[in-house]
Amino acid sequence: MDGTLNISFPNAGSNDRLVDPVHSPSVLTAPEFMLKKEHIDILTSPLVAIRGQISKNPKTAAVILAGGSGDRFGRAGGKQLLELCGKPILTWSAEAFDAVADVGLIVVVAPGDRIDEYCREAIDGFPFVTPVVMVPAGEIRQESSFAGIGKVGDEYEFIAIHDAVRPLVTSYLIDHTISALRGNIDADGAVVGYPSIDTLKIVGENGIIGTPDRSAFWVAQTPQVFRANVLREAYATALAEGFVGTDDSSLVERINGRVILVKGPRDNIKITVPEDRSSVEAGLALRLRERL
Repeated sequence: MDGTLNISFPNAGSNDRLVDPVHSPSVLTAPEFMLKKEHIDILTSPLVAIRGQISKNPKTAAVILAGGSGDRFGRAGGKQLLELCGKPILTWSAEAFDAVADVGLIVVVAPGDRIDEYCREAIDGFPFVTPVVMVPAGEIRQESSFAGIGKVGDEYEFIAIHDAVRPLVTSYLIDHTISALRGNIDADGAVVGYPSIDTLKIVGENGIIGTPDRSAFWVAQTPQVFRANVLREAYATALAEGFVGTDDSSLVERINGRVILVKGPRDNIKITVPEDRSSVEAGLALRLRERL
């Protein structure tokens, strides 16, 4: 799996957009949506933002998937631009990667007909140091991830995949996951997750048919970080064989890649349904309070 593959990736055309980093201070403004009363003072104060940084020789590129429709959330046009604590969800996620020195490129995969809107609302007005490239999403998650990977140059040894709607991800968690993979020469990828704490049931047509030992199960999250050549091989194989996985790790596992687990916090949740919003918003507000 160490060989170099030359793969032609789809969805990388004239709709791609390169966003120059912005070097200007940002001010936190009150969101348009309902907030808890105790958060108002925080949201009207200047934000001490996470500082973007980039090393002299970064080896990781980030692909942030923001192409979902948000059907389960019940918000027309998706939830990636929904403001929480003064910023769009997508901005929170992208800023965490911007603050990791080893990340030299951020690829945001967004709906093709809304790239300008996503860029204007979530990227342009914020002081990103890391270059950001916008590319059109595919019909399904795997196609979107594939398109994002196609914009990563050969100079990057690692590719981190992240769901845009996990805005509670931290730069520390990202950096720790990259370091875990770097430090394990036998590993092809590293996936953030946490051990299952709930009792699991195997269910058939007639009801429960088994209760597996939950100690063997982890809840997978993102970021998921992979060696770039292995990830490209996994995608090439899946494409050739018509395989569709549930996440990027499943594609690497399928070609016998070794993926390690990195324990992350349970609050790194993916905003999927409306009730997820309040807990994520509370977590973001707490971080703002700690920075002021």
